[in-house]
Amino acid sequence: MGKIILFYKYVTIQYPKQIFKWQTKICAELGLTGRIILANEGINGTLGGQDASIERYKKLMLEHSLFGNIDFKQSKGDSSCFPRMQIKIKDEIVKLGIDPKQLSPAQGGKHLSPEKVHELLENKPEDLLIFDARNAWESAIGSFKDAIKPDIQYFRHLPSYIDQHLETFKAKKVLMYCTGGVRCERATAYLNTKGVAKEIYQLEGGIHKYLEQYPDGFFRGKNYVFDARLSMHTNNDVLTTCLLCNNSCDTYDNCANASCNKHFVCCNSCKQKFKNTCGLGCQQLLESEKVAPRPPLRTVKVEQPHGQ
Repeated sequence: MGKIILFYKYVTIQYPKQIFKWQTKICAELGLTGRIILANEGINGTLGGQDASIERYKKLMLEHSLFGNIDFKQSKGDSSCFPRMQIKIKDEIVKLGIDPKQLSPAQGGKHLSPEKVHELLENKPEDLLIFDARNAWESAIGSFKDAIKPDIQYFRHLPSYIDQHLETFKAKKVLMYCTGGVRCERATAYLNTKGVAKEIYQLEGGIHKYLEQYPDGFFRGKNYVFDARLSMHTNNDVLTTCLLCNNSCDTYDNCANASCNKHFVCCNSCKQKFKNTCGLGCQQLLESEKVAPRPPLRTVKVEQPHGQ
């Protein structure tokens, strides 16, 4: 049996290179795979491995002076859900494109537990605006009812979207959410600096924690994840359609043409018909051997480690 864990913590890391060496050592010893991003502002990671290895990793983290109260979110899976172990040092643990010294989580919105969020949505006030801080292809297959879903490809595009839609947030109570909470920390902080919203909240633990308690609640569809699973089934609602035939479908794949690698929703029938490609053009290129096939493990082109 295995597990996949998501975690992050905004904490000052004076010497990220030291933490990098430590993480590299323990992840190798435990046979873990996944992605970890380190920065002076903190840590952000997703790891897969066997139960005993994951539990040992969590214990080591919780014993560390910097990560003692880190919140781990977990689900079914293992190291096969990731092609390799990647640990990187960057300027931000999730790329918003704003210097962390200029915008920190301390400026962010009020954390609301899943219970408080569910209660808020059950008694939804007229001035409540629900806002999805994720990318468009994440929100396409699952979202909270009546949420505003920005048509953005990368998280770093969110500040520009907010700037262009300030009237939308004016005098509103804003409830922002993302997969595991990390993006909302600084996204709510950015919105807060604009001084237009009445109140700003963020879902503590993100969609992941909410679904643990309310699998058939106000979040409908699938929860998108940044590993080989690509999504986690939560309820039977299907919110989107196959790119190729427009029939109801919410299963993502990447085009089998390695040079294309387009991330798209496709039904099983069209996968077979177009040989796991995004259309006739890529299918013909593959069949004529003019392009290389994509490796079998499904991966996603992203700039954050897992899009919590």
